[in-house]
Amino acid sequence: MTNDYITTDRSDDTLNRMKTAESVFLPISRETFEKLYLSPKHPSVAGDLRKKLGNPTPICLMGFLLASTPHSCIMMGWRGAGGNGGAILPVYIFFGGLVQLLGGIGEWIIGNTFTCAVFFTYGTFWLVEGASMIPWFATGANYSTTGNSLEGQQTAEYSATIAFYYLFLSLLTFFYLICSIRTNICLFTALFLLVITFAIFSASYFQLANGAEELAHRLQIVGGAFNFALCVPIWHIFLVQLLEAVDFPISLPVGDLSTVVLGRSQKVRRATAEE
Repeated sequence: MTNDYITTDRSDDTLNRMKTAESVFLPISRETFEKLYLSPKHPSVAGDLRKKLGNPTPICLMGFLLASTPHSCIMMGWRGAGGNGGAILPVYIFFGGLVQLLGGIGEWIIGNTFTCAVFFTYGTFWLVEGASMIPWFATGANYSTTGNSLEGQQTAEYSATIAFYYLFLSLLTFFYLICSIRTNICLFTALFLLVITFAIFSASYFQLANGAEELAHRLQIVGGAFNFALCVPIWHIFLVQLLEAVDFPISLPVGDLSTVVLGRSQKVRRATAEE
């Protein structure tokens, strides 16, 4: 009889420990996790790789920021900048493209599926952006009767085609925006502004195809402004992650949303615990 009571007490104690939030997920606090990774906690990826390998997210953010921030200034024509960023074409390809793709592979290795998809998307975007300005890609050749790529890039058909590309980039980013509701306010804000940015650039190219060059230029400036605005919360996330990486004594908030919108597995676990 005594042994039975002892067994029951141990079982209850075990069950009580399993109900705690930190025993379900990784052995770091939820707040710290949301600062280090741009994905909500999930038990299916709670392995040791995150402790053995470095965090690839700051690498991806660095690549994105060094391509996107100057690009936004160029689109707004600050200090006479222009030429669609041709002067920093290698920055688009190596920082914006290659660095994000390598970081995306790191996200995939440690099981961050959402951030892996995000960085692969925008890493490839910058590769495409850079490649479109390399002459031997000849992206405008099919739009010119003479086969001259530069002439083809000035046609309405070319502009309308580019517009649809940006339109569906905006749609894809909107899907990421929905998923980011479970991450943090900074990432959600950046993706929200990015949806608008791509939509405005799409509208700019459509207007260029319609021959409304002045309106297209104005929309380009507005798109550059939204692009610059979205970089601000990303710079904040980048700084927060660097501070967390070196265990800096000052901790900056990112606005954790994972506890506001509970995941399906969290709801199931909570319901099971209540039973």
